[in-house]
Amino acid sequence: MARMEARSAGDSVRRIKGVGSAISGTLTKLGIETVSDLLWHLPRSYEDRTTLRRIGDVEDGEAATVSGAVVAAGNERLPTGKVATKVVLDDGTGTVTLLWFNQWFQKGRFQKGQTISAYGTVRKNQWGTQIPNPEWEGLSDSLLQSSRITPVYPLTEGLSQAVLRKFIRSALEDYLPVADDPLPEEMRERVGLMGAAEAFREVHFPHSAEAVERARERLIFEELFYVQVAMALRRHRAQREPGIAFAVNRDSLDRFFKRLPFALTPAQKKVIGEIERDMAGPYPMNRLLQGDVGSGKTVVALTAMMIAFHNGCQAAMMAPTEILAEQHFLSLGQFIDGKSIRVELLTGSLTPKKAEAVRERIRTGESHLVVGTHALLQERVEFHRLGLVVIDEQHRFGVLQRANLRDKGRRPDLLVMTATPIPRTLALTVYGDLDVSRIQGMPPGRKAIRTYWKSAQGRQQIYEGIHALVKQGRQAYIVCPLIEESERLQAKAAVEMAERLRTEVFPDLAVGLLHGQMKAADKEAVMGRFRRGEIQILVATPVIEVGVDVPNASVILIEDAARFGLAQLHQLRGRVGRGREQSFCLLMADPKTEPGKQRLQAMVKHQDGFVLAEQDLKLRNTGDLWGVRQHGLPELKIADLLRDFDALDRAIAEARALVARDPELRSPECASLRRLVSETFHIDLALVN
Repeated sequence: MARMEARSAGDSVRRIKGVGSAISGTLTKLGIETVSDLLWHLPRSYEDRTTLRRIGDVEDGEAATVSGAVVAAGNERLPTGKVATKVVLDDGTGTVTLLWFNQWFQKGRFQKGQTISAYGTVRKNQWGTQIPNPEWEGLSDSLLQSSRITPVYPLTEGLSQAVLRKFIRSALEDYLPVADDPLPEEMRERVGLMGAAEAFREVHFPHSAEAVERARERLIFEELFYVQVAMALRRHRAQREPGIAFAVNRDSLDRFFKRLPFALTPAQKKVIGEIERDMAGPYPMNRLLQGDVGSGKTVVALTAMMIAFHNGCQAAMMAPTEILAEQHFLSLGQFIDGKSIRVELLTGSLTPKKAEAVRERIRTGESHLVVGTHALLQERVEFHRLGLVVIDEQHRFGVLQRANLRDKGRRPDLLVMTATPIPRTLALTVYGDLDVSRIQGMPPGRKAIRTYWKSAQGRQQIYEGIHALVKQGRQAYIVCPLIEESERLQAKAAVEMAERLRTEVFPDLAVGLLHGQMKAADKEAVMGRFRRGEIQILVATPVIEVGVDVPNASVILIEDAARFGLAQLHQLRGRVGRGREQSFCLLMADPKTEPGKQRLQAMVKHQDGFVLAEQDLKLRNTGDLWGVRQHGLPELKIADLLRDFDALDRAIAEARALVARDPELRSPECASLRRLVSETFHIDLALVN
């Protein structure tokens, strides 16, 4: 929201006439604490009250605006004990009774002969024509409730539409006349946008339906533009601060590639080329690597780590869970020459003595490639010469954690990876400060995972099918229902399920258990036994969602699957299909809601994670996806990333052009924008250039 001279949009909402301590507490429930919050509390819909109906013509059940003179007003006690307030209007064509129950004070608000306008749903019965609980106003008022296109707002208990409209009208009258527009005028004209003051007036109290659309267009662009200016500033800063210009040793990389037990796919080679160009450049790499489950991101990341090693630098890879960190550690050990390259693992479960020894080797440079969890962020962890930071499953870490690890080196390169497919529009918003690479397709030999949605009534048949596959030499996962309230309850449910399956369903098979409450050493022991085939069926909580790689596991049963989100279901499905045998994903659920049914139908229909991500974006709130709120981004009030991709493209282009011309936003027309972006996104603009 634009800034003011004598007044500021950051002022407390209590500066609005009529807003006292009680009302401000009520407004806080809606997230309204400042004048800006109030003006950005946008209508959820509109009612067209512009057509005035003659009272004699109104019909039962219609929503109508009528106007007339007050001919009677009184309170009447009913046999039920309620008090009915009745106000009779006459416009010469008929009469209508405005009706309230147990609001005796309404009577005193009307004077006989007073002309008013009222809006509500008409009821015709034995007592005549009535409008229960109408919205009304005198014709001498500013007509906020009737005879216009009227806004309808999200409310909370203790707040009415009429009262909220008055507060918003006061804010518009008191603050907009002295507001400066945060969008430069030249850009507004080029893009074809109305000014801020006009946009807020028209979105709240529009003159026409067309005006609403133009106002929304302006505010949608504005909201997306702020985010993209912040991203452009971060990109600009990253591209101006010198980093390490790595030399790419082709002979060393070729020897590394020859040691791999598989050939790189064309998609992997393409992304490696992009990373090599970034790392050879004078500025730090800032790249997001997207790849569907099992597409081969780890080898691409390891290639970047090898480039850092061959330049005398250390590389650090941070993963969100110990299981995933341990798996990366094992994978790296398989692919590299362990005689000349030391790979280190640092997790929170190491004993103090072992952890200190690892930290010392990292500090002296004896360790070259370091894999770890959040333990890498500890102050005691010092690197000898950190040249590359790799962050896996980036959506599980926030911006500050990402920056914290980078600060352990002198402008190291950054590669963030995610197997959670992110729609293009969301990637441009959440990761707008990064260049994006995508590994399309899967390694050769992978078969599509056959996915089936089954009712719980078919449980016995499913168990028989799993038993038959395991007897053929395959392995299986059975995932417990999601219990979001408590990890402890989740673990308890897993223990009980594993015991039942072990004793009653699969007594002749080796059934193992994995859950988040287990000690790290115990988790790794279980996973080791599962990898070696000593455990045939692994009962697990969603802790296996990310990164666990057992090629012989060819069937996964997800219990009560409708409780999981699409992205999580797709991640869980990715635990199978990693070998050459046909794999199966069984979704057991009896969903009660339509979105639950749609998620399961999408899983059966689509294998492509990026297609599923678009479906997820349609079914869920954008702000709840992929940890968007971890990234320091404000919640979008009006823009929709799926619907408004054209506006997003324009916002990106305009933001990058503006920052290229004025990287500190010093020009006079950017003064308001500078303050807003600096305060909203906590960017020190003095450090940008």
